[in-house]
Amino acid sequence: MRPSGLRTNPALEVFLVFLSLGLRSFGGPVAHLGYYREALVQRRGWLDDRQYGKIVALCQFLPGPSSSQVGQAIGLMRGGLPGLFGAWLGFTLPSAVIMIGAAVAVGAVGPEAISGAGWLHGLKLAAVAVVAHAVINMGRALSPDWQRLLITLSAFVVATLWANPAGQLGALLLGGLLAFGLPMPQAADHAAADLNVQVSRRVAGASLGLFLLCLAGLPLLATLAPGGLLSLIDGVYRAGSLVFGGGHVVLPLLEREVAAPAGVDSSSFLAGYGVAQALPGPLFSFAGYLGAEAYNHAPVLGGVIAIIAIFLPGTLLLVGILPYWDRISGITTIRRAVTGINAGVVGLLAAILWDPVIQVGITGITEFVIAAAAFTLLMATRFPVYLLVPACALAGFLLL
Repeated sequence: MRPSGLRTNPALEVFLVFLSLGLRSFGGPVAHLGYYREALVQRRGWLDDRQYGKIVALCQFLPGPSSSQVGQAIGLMRGGLPGLFGAWLGFTLPSAVIMIGAAVAVGAVGPEAISGAGWLHGLKLAAVAVVAHAVINMGRALSPDWQRLLITLSAFVVATLWANPAGQLGALLLGGLLAFGLPMPQAADHAAADLNVQVSRRVAGASLGLFLLCLAGLPLLATLAPGGLLSLIDGVYRAGSLVFGGGHVVLPLLEREVAAPAGVDSSSFLAGYGVAQALPGPLFSFAGYLGAEAYNHAPVLGGVIAIIAIFLPGTLLLVGILPYWDRISGITTIRRAVTGINAGVVGLLAAILWDPVIQVGITGITEFVIAAAAFTLLMATRFPVYLLVPACALAGFLLL
């Protein structure tokens, strides 16, 4: 039984659940979606697969850290704006502490220290099993008939052949278009379940206005103190505003917008990048490392400010748009498109499961056996993911 305090304080409950996810969700943004589904859809029942697919589809179209935005949306549904903040803080805190700490001790931590570690490779194999499990189960819910299965396969092909953020968006758009070109079952028009979003129209409008104000105003403020804290905030905020696809996509943008202007040398950047490969939680936390490096006379302050600035634009967009998503997707035409997009989400996840999750994780027969055993445990038993992750890390440490 859950403690009574969690029943009466949903934001605290959200924070603790996402803190657990932030400590063990290795493998990057797509793997995070698998961890979310297992913990929040399958185990806790906070939402169903149709609601989950609807949120994932929206967040794939928004700039910013898509997996973090999915978590924030679920936190918002569960506990309002405090729940959104709790989801972000819980999921981000472990990786933020790691990256800011790495910047403070960059001389002792570098890519060579971890790049070939067996335990790290074991974490990648856990991600293979978790994502494969999520793809199969989401496919059962979101692509249950031949029409939607065809959309899923089409999205998989597009995302595989066009392996970049534009291809990911193209795969989802194709899913929406194919929903009009195929004789979809009658039930498909009711496939998108409603979301319970506790945000007023005034708050949503203010959120969108603040997003635009910061995007236009920060560059002007940065000119008042070139090379200072405002310049750091401007560069990090702009990177968070303009990147689609999240994860590794933001790293080169941060190098151009933040590292180079702040004078962070390439060796320091690569050291932080090496640490980022072992991160649980969001890769956007790499901004904390760059903020600490760029503002090195107060590295913790610089890191914290950079973390806030990188996530802020995506959060503002989510709060501004999500309250209208039910109304927009309630239109019959849009609902039909969302049905196709949801099927496309399954194809997109399958494509990224193949490349890079499987291709990076499974490089030999031993890796295949570990990943297959982990996947079998998830499919055939109720083996908890929070035990599967350290088990795979241990297997990697002993066998790789």
